[in-house]
Amino acid sequence: MNWVVGADEAGRGCLAGPLVAAAVAFDQSTLSMDDLRALSDLDDSKKRKGERRTALFVAVTERAAAIAVAIRPAAVIDRDGLHKTNIAALADATAQIGRADGIHLTDGFEVGLPWGKSEKLIKGDSTSAAIAAASIIAKEVRDTYMVRMADVYPGYGFEGHVGYASAGHREAIEALGPCPLHRMSFNSSAYGSSQSTLD
Repeated sequence: MNWVVGADEAGRGCLAGPLVAAAVAFDQSTLSMDDLRALSDLDDSKKRKGERRTALFVAVTERAAAIAVAIRPAAVIDRDGLHKTNIAALADATAQIGRADGIHLTDGFEVGLPWGKSEKLIKGDSTSAAIAAASIIAKEVRDTYMVRMADVYPGYGFEGHVGYASAGHREAIEALGPCPLHRMSFNSSAYGSSQSTLD
């Protein structure tokens, strides 16, 4: 079992934009010492920023045996709830890899797969290179999308906070109202309600 598949998501705690899950598979039998050195800086994507994270994105895409991404927009999160959407996206990305053999790891959650269940690792994005790689892929894919959406929905500052609940983002929502990217069920206090429907 030389394949190790890691899965993680980005955008779970955002007010706007999709949840993006990624799965990354490494075939340990094909990784050289140079490959391992190139991947040695892998860690939770929140700890790797800017050019450093972009360099890791390139390193992963050049060395992974397979990469898959599953995207769930705000409307799906509102309809199905955050937790259910998160689990489904992680399962979808992992299943797309299509390898029943090997080890399947997910960050913090056990997910059902067509051939069984994944193994959850608490803080897996800091302890598993495969999960950390998935974290990098998911974060880069999501951030790139949200920066593009800044031109589609100007005034919200998506190019900076990429959908997270910054003070500037909350002020923009108060001034402009929510746009189609906003999750109406996630944290309704951001939209002027005292009630939160996070689930």
